[in-house]
Amino acid sequence: MKHKVLILGTLGEFTELVQKAKKRGYEVVVCDGYPDGIARKYADKDYTIPVTDIDSIAQMCREEKIDGIITSFSDLLLECMVKIAAKAGLPCYLKPEQLPWYRDKSACREVLDKLGLPTPGFRKVPVDLLKQGSEEEIQKSVSGLQYPLISKPLDKYGSRGIFIIKDQEQLAGSVRKTAEFTDLDEILIEEYNDGFEFNMMTWVSDGAVRVISIADREKTQFAEGELPESTRNVYPSCLIDKVEEPAVSLLQSYIEYTGQKEGPLSMQFFWKAGEGIQVCEIAARFFGYEHELTDMVYCFNMEELLLNYVYDNEYVTKMLEAQDIRKPLMHGAVLYFHGRLKQIQEQQAAYELAEDKAVVKPWIFYEAGEEVVAYGPNPYLALYYIEAGSREELDEISRDFFEKMSMTDPDGEEIVFQNKIPKYSL
Repeated sequence: MKHKVLILGTLGEFTELVQKAKKRGYEVVVCDGYPDGIARKYADKDYTIPVTDIDSIAQMCREEKIDGIITSFSDLLLECMVKIAAKAGLPCYLKPEQLPWYRDKSACREVLDKLGLPTPGFRKVPVDLLKQGSEEEIQKSVSGLQYPLISKPLDKYGSRGIFIIKDQEQLAGSVRKTAEFTDLDEILIEEYNDGFEFNMMTWVSDGAVRVISIADREKTQFAEGELPESTRNVYPSCLIDKVEEPAVSLLQSYIEYTGQKEGPLSMQFFWKAGEGIQVCEIAARFFGYEHELTDMVYCFNMEELLLNYVYDNEYVTKMLEAQDIRKPLMHGAVLYFHGRLKQIQEQQAAYELAEDKAVVKPWIFYEAGEEVVAYGPNPYLALYYIEAGSREELDEISRDFFEKMSMTDPDGEEIVFQNKIPKYSL
């Protein structure tokens, strides 16, 4: 019988998944709310239905006789896939009742706290208090937490409504701004960790956490009080020996509580010398615009892994057994460029960098004349996947890109924010 798979997502990062599924001989259906999603042109059939319309997509699955469903790279897509699978009777590595532990920031924090696992101190603060209470009452609501703090909405993704709070004087103004971004009754305020940050992608197999990759997640702060943005992720991390064991142990304890037995599992976390690791986020999916690096650096393909899990699970074990994060074939990074919300007029420098010999894959998201949008389908101005024989060479190439990257508006003003590389002096 020919398999028929639904891939939930049609933007560029799903193109390779669709192509690999087709190459295997599967019939491929894609679906989301973006009518111009580039992955549509590679599928056998496509539907334009918002991913949050669970009932309609589940009905489509039944009518199309779908026998497998796959998505990744986004918390919202993960949530919708799990709910669609449950409604349509399709196999999935999570059940809807497990979603809060991977989608609700406060639920995650409460589990970590209950298990005694390292996480920033936090408070959930009522929105009504933030809107109507005095500054003194707001300060009292976070008593016991150590500055700097960070305020977050519990129901948004990306960096929306997230602010760093240096001291007591900034508290009320920042948390009230966060409250404007939420549709819930509470926001999350937690201690801000300014240590080194990491992305770890793993796979849960028979209830055990198996590491696929650990990356240095480097960030740059572009404006005072705003959350630093991710500007370079580097594979492999230069601090693997310090963070792998405690990070795996933490995730193992977490899934034993949540009951996850199979499937992707990723974690963003911090590490400071003398203080150890501390959780930032835990997600049951792979990181978007980053999974390509496991293929570049280790020849470990995430799309193949996702397809194997649905249709050829024995090969998942073989892939995991062969993976060794300490034996990269090369060093690789993805460089993210952010910018001001202006119209792009000139981006010749971006195109010239795309031709650099170190670039494996360039991705320029806007055309000349387009306006940069904050939370649309284009998350960056551009990104570049680059590779080199050593970490030192990779750093040198990255600095050269950071210096040369430029896009300007019709008045000749620079749009691109300046990226920086942190110092790893331990």
